[in-house]
Amino acid sequence: MSPSAPTGFLLHPSASLHDTGWEHPEHQGRLRFLASTVGKDMLALFGRAEQVPAGEGTVEDLLRVHTRDHVDRVRQAVAQAQESGSLVALDPDTTVSSASWEAAMGSLGAALTAVDAVSRGSLRNAFVATRPPGHHATRERAMGFCLFNTVAATARWLQAHRRADRVLVVDWDVHHGNGTQDIFWTDPTVFYLSLHQHAHYPGTGAASEIGGGPGEGTTLNVPLAAGTSRSAYREAFVAALDRALEGFSPDFVLISAGFDALAGDPLGGLLLEPEDFHALTREVMIRTEESGKRLVAFLEGGYDPRRTGLAAVAVIRALADISEADPTAPVPSV
Repeated sequence: MSPSAPTGFLLHPSASLHDTGWEHPEHQGRLRFLASTVGKDMLALFGRAEQVPAGEGTVEDLLRVHTRDHVDRVRQAVAQAQESGSLVALDPDTTVSSASWEAAMGSLGAALTAVDAVSRGSLRNAFVATRPPGHHATRERAMGFCLFNTVAATARWLQAHRRADRVLVVDWDVHHGNGTQDIFWTDPTVFYLSLHQHAHYPGTGAASEIGGGPGEGTTLNVPLAAGTSRSAYREAFVAALDRALEGFSPDFVLISAGFDALAGDPLGGLLLEPEDFHALTREVMIRTEESGKRLVAFLEGGYDPRRTGLAAVAVIRALADISEADPTAPVPSV
């Protein structure tokens, strides 16, 4: 990797077209607001971060982590939405529209474009504004607003293309990523670390859940009570990250960067501020980049659009080695 390689920001144009209805928490405005907020900050990031065109994902990429039946079921629901001109519910929380297939495959394509560029050294690291989110999607089921598990499919792409043997997934979404945990439960080559509010949707993620079979010990869950202070959260995060890295040496790091742990998020009860996500990102970078580790972050949850946008900017600044307090790079007023 060139020392001057920039941080990438990737957003597939189809991602914002996934329509769940404006009353749904995971509505189209989330991504549009994030894109606007990041765009306003790009002048300050000039030379350190750049927007990169996104490619397309394929069904083959999905089938590394999902069953054929699951992929076909989602595709058929989207076809039904196209034919009827209305939204189609996969479950009480998870909805598709006529554009949902393109959004999901475009976001997967953006993710794979990012890790390809980072693994080749043309990007130092990257933030991918994926939508719909993915970490609740299991091998066989869409749930929790998630159609396909983008982070899991990306980890498997890295392994299939021999860009990484061992992958660390760090998930700081306020909800436990049951789908990611499920997919890698018995796999010792992927370490899944999650800090999340407990007890909260989807009800999984107890500290006793540590993986099974050959993967025992490569799942680490840190359940936190609603109202956990910012300082206590950050202390728990650092301790958990150090614990994960004690016995697992990854050569690629993927972050499930949900921003619903922000104070005031309508679907969360934690108290983080945007600057905390700058600090969390730096903690991951400090602990992994000495050995040349590579890192890509993916948007998951975050349902206060304004604050989600500010947190995304904070993460991108951290990835680009820009201080949160850098006077030449003011946080955008939105």
